[in-house]
Amino acid sequence: MKRFLSLLLVGVALFGLSGCVRYDLGIHYFSQTRGEIVQRVQLGESVTRFNGAIARQWLTRLEQRTRQVGGQTQQRSPDEITLRIPFYNGADLAEKFNQFFQPMVLDAAVDATLDPMEPPDPKSDETAIALPEIRSQLSVQEQNFLLVQRNRIRYDLDARSLALLSANGTVLVGPGALLELEFSLDTPWGAQTLQASDLSRGASQGQHLTWALKTTDPTHIEAVFWVPSPLGIGTAIIALLVLLGATLKAKLPSSASGHRR
Repeated sequence: MKRFLSLLLVGVALFGLSGCVRYDLGIHYFSQTRGEIVQRVQLGESVTRFNGAIARQWLTRLEQRTRQVGGQTQQRSPDEITLRIPFYNGADLAEKFNQFFQPMVLDAAVDATLDPMEPPDPKSDETAIALPEIRSQLSVQEQNFLLVQRNRIRYDLDARSLALLSANGTVLVGPGALLELEFSLDTPWGAQTLQASDLSRGASQGQHLTWALKTTDPTHIEAVFWVPSPLGIGTAIIALLVLLGATLKAKLPSSASGHRR
């Protein structure tokens, strides 16, 4: 019960006020072998006013995780950061994405001078409190068709644990009022939504797909897109040149023979 009350207090401190966190999560594909995960996190004024130290510690933990998976951070303001994590193929994207969104632990006895370059110290006492777990899982399926590659992305999100409950289990504040979440996908040749739950609202414009996610129930998104394959294109060009050279070589002896006659 004591641990539950502590967890509830941290939840209220971070997410207990309406419109407190704006989280934009995007996956940008530049080519078959290069892309980045881009996250923009903005704390609302209500959060920083209510418990700014705990909220900023959460931002610091996000920065630490970004560096652990080889990413970079940009501090736009004390209450807003941009995180960029590079990836080099679908497997690398899924691994880094899912590693980043593992459950997080904060220290209730927060030090406002916490160095984002230092790894978090694990706590063995009750000051180490796990945040409500947001279940997030991304998978990527790649199919190579020589000149192009077909990618299928599946994303599942369950943020219902962010709801604040009363003692009898009644929802006092739903997760939709605590977290504004947007998920986007940018690709070289555009993308198409295959499936999306009713709890996400999607929009497409050229090479950009966006879903404004509702967090009151589990959300499922599937999209497919194609990217050019440099390796396949290079192989095709080499094969074409070899074939052209063989054809010319086969014709040259007959031409020379004709001139001698």
